[in-house]
Amino acid sequence: MPYDPQKHHRRSIRLKGYNYTQPGAYFITICTKGRQCLFGNVVQGEMQLNTLGYIAFNCWQTIPDHFPHIALDTFIIMPNHIHGILIIIDNSVGSLHCYPFNQNIEYNIGKFGKPLRDSISTVIGSYKSVVSKRINIIWQTHGQSIWQRNFYELIGREEKSINNIREYIVNNPRRWADDPENPRHNSDIQDYLFNIPF
Repeated sequence: MPYDPQKHHRRSIRLKGYNYTQPGAYFITICTKGRQCLFGNVVQGEMQLNTLGYIAFNCWQTIPDHFPHIALDTFIIMPNHIHGILIIIDNSVGSLHCYPFNQNIEYNIGKFGKPLRDSISTVIGSYKSVVSKRINIIWQTHGQSIWQRNFYELIGREEKSINNIREYIVNNPRRWADDPENPRHNSDIQDYLFNIPF
């Protein structure tokens, strides 16, 4: 089944019994709280990061420094969400590769309960925490999470599907006007965390 962001991005569920520490490619989407555009703006189809956007960008790039079993693939910081592919690598053989892709894609929403140390949930929880802390320092707030509680996750098991996702990520700014995360499509959201001029 081909990747359809309208269908698969929002209505996914966590896979029961799936081991989220096993090697593979994981397509992650993390949204800001209330879908507020905190990270910049899209100008003529190009993402223009502001200071908060650079915090989100730089922290994403350092994920492998804190989690050596994670390799980064394609990612983008959008005004109010992040799309990125994280690859859990197979450390058991001392090489940087993931298990072979096979057959299909599985969808789920990552949730925090008792996450395993090397799981995708732990990686994303750590990322969200450090970005929130750094932004709270700038805004002189305390303990304010800038994120929605959960994150969307798609487990890639077929190279063609992963390539489609990479293309979707790269082209996301050009499709911003039609993006379901664009505040224009969510006019009921009015509670803003910070007074960002975008």
